[in-house]
Amino acid sequence: MKVVGISGSPRKDGNTEVLVRQALQPFYEKGWEVSEFFLSSKTINPCIGCETCIETGKCVIEGDDMEFLLREFEHCDALIIGTPVYYRNVTAQLKALFDRSFVFNNRKLLAGKLGGAIAVGRGEGGGQSLALSIIHNYYLSSGALCVPCEINGLSAKADKPGDIKMQENRLRQARVLGENILKYAELMKAKAD
Repeated sequence: MKVVGISGSPRKDGNTEVLVRQALQPFYEKGWEVSEFFLSSKTINPCIGCETCIETGKCVIEGDDMEFLLREFEHCDALIIGTPVYYRNVTAQLKALFDRSFVFNNRKLLAGKLGGAIAVGRGEGGGQSLALSIIHNYYLSSGALCVPCEINGLSAKADKPGDIKMQENRLRQARVLGENILKYAELMKAKAD
């Protein structure tokens, strides 16, 4: 079984990456294959809206990390996507990934797969609920199944780099998100067997 963890943060080792890694811990412990795809060290160029992929099933943009990610999507069983909140939205880097995913719309690469969401904002009500809704909408539009944390996705407040490391409750909730996805994955596997 395989899980892909995606951080939409352009900041390496930022609060979002910390929470995504924490959510991935239960998968490491259960022996799943884990792929960390952090946009702080990857490049996804924005979609140019040419719609060539509708006809060919292939994106005309080459030379970035999207092709690798498409292979990861094809072979994963679950996803965890996290983003810092920028202007009450996901980051431009994550939005580019979502837009470029249109290339696999006809192939339904995420259909039936499990997905969890994490959003980190500067303050309470800093747009985290909107960012979580955007990630969940991406999952639902792709046929993936949204898995909750304790309530909905994981919403966290952090301002400075490393702030989240001092928030035991949020670190625990990230782990709960991973554990919930594992629980649903095991139920689905048992039902399929």
